[in-house]
Amino acid sequence: MKARLIRQGQTVDEDRLNQLAEIYTNINPEQPLLQAYADYVSRLLQGNMGQSIYNQEPVSTILADAVPWTVFLMSMSVTLMFTIGVIFGATMAYAEGSRFDSVLSTISTVTMAVPYYIFAVLFLYYFGFIKGWFPTGGKHASGVPPGLRLEFFRSALWHAVLPAAAIVIPGIGGPALQMRGNSIQVLGKDYLRVARLRGIPGRTIATRYVGRNAILPMYTNFLIFLGIYFGGAVILEEIFTYTGVGFYMFQAINTRDYPLMMGSFIVLTTAVVLAILIADLTYGKLDPRISAGGERESY
Repeated sequence: MKARLIRQGQTVDEDRLNQLAEIYTNINPEQPLLQAYADYVSRLLQGNMGQSIYNQEPVSTILADAVPWTVFLMSMSVTLMFTIGVIFGATMAYAEGSRFDSVLSTISTVTMAVPYYIFAVLFLYYFGFIKGWFPTGGKHASGVPPGLRLEFFRSALWHAVLPAAAIVIPGIGGPALQMRGNSIQVLGKDYLRVARLRGIPGRTIATRYVGRNAILPMYTNFLIFLGIYFGGAVILEEIFTYTGVGFYMFQAINTRDYPLMMGSFIVLTTAVVLAILIADLTYGKLDPRISAGGERESY
């Protein structure tokens, strides 16, 4: 006879409970632990992450819609952060010791110490609610359906301004100070003195020699930061109601939606690991000095 559970005067079929648990979590409670884990990984590799308890949708469907938005927001933010930081850092190095260098170095150090979500809350409150200049939530305007249209792209960019600013402004300091240090180190190399004595124009020295050698070590940090911010999107997306992977991760934690929580965690972890792996595998191809054991400079 089938085992039955009696709770609060109602008879519940235990087989039915096990079936529901397997549907939602991809784990059969009646199987041995190792077998259940092997089956879970097998289904995971096939793209089956179970079904969200709160949203009543397959987890893979929810995350397939959320991942592109998180990738869009984080890749744009980190790219802007490093581009502006590199420009500021190179300028600070050329003006080493000046008031401009001192002021920017101080500002960079201070902003680095402030968590990005503090800026996110301040930007949302002032520019969103007080001034009303920017939308206070969402990925795009509700009246603009997704599609390959200029109106949709403009709406998506406009909704991403405040979240991106919350990452870019406090994050500029790190790349700026690193670029400053790299540039100052390169400026002291002997081959730059030789280049000046040979009459090579200053613009060529700045771009081909200084900029090229100073920016290469930052490539690894760029990809690592991309992975880290992708994994740290939980708080930012919750503040701006930006329905990416981080938003659903936060929702899953609050609602104890374990299938969605596991799926989000797997996606975020995979992004961080892939970013670090790509940086490790490709840096040697971009900078020949790594393959040569650091013996030569890149001219």
